[in-house]
Amino acid sequence: MLRLTKKKADYETGERKRAIARVNAKPGTGKVFINKVPLETFASEIPRLLIHEPLIIAGESARKFDFYAVATGGGITGQAAAVRQGIAKILAKHDKTLKKKFLDYDRSLLIADVRRTEPHKPGASKRGPRRHKQRSKR
Repeated sequence: MLRLTKKKADYETGERKRAIARVNAKPGTGKVFINKVPLETFASEIPRLLIHEPLIIAGESARKFDFYAVATGGGITGQAAAVRQGIAKILAKHDKTLKKKFLDYDRSLLIADVRRTEPHKPGASKRGPRRHKQRSKR
């Protein structure tokens, strides 16, 4: 069910907290590059395993593409989760049976989590948005 021609590429975005990843897929052999770095040398093992999840679930469908991701913002784990989401969106777009598999495994593979940190309120910049100053009762 490969819809890409030799010259065309597919594009999706993934989000996690402050991290955003723009992922391009081109016909290939299943390689993944994040910020021009191969997946094998990207960060530590846990973020690499996060990115591998949609590729493992997709199986042979994932080996039809090479993925090129540009991740910005957030930290390493947030960027890895954003890349993971972008890859999963591309795979689900090209193989309709994968959408249900991804949603059953982990909803965040296809749907971004909209929660964000609350802005700090005046006078409590170090304590956070809701925490009050501790008071003594005696």
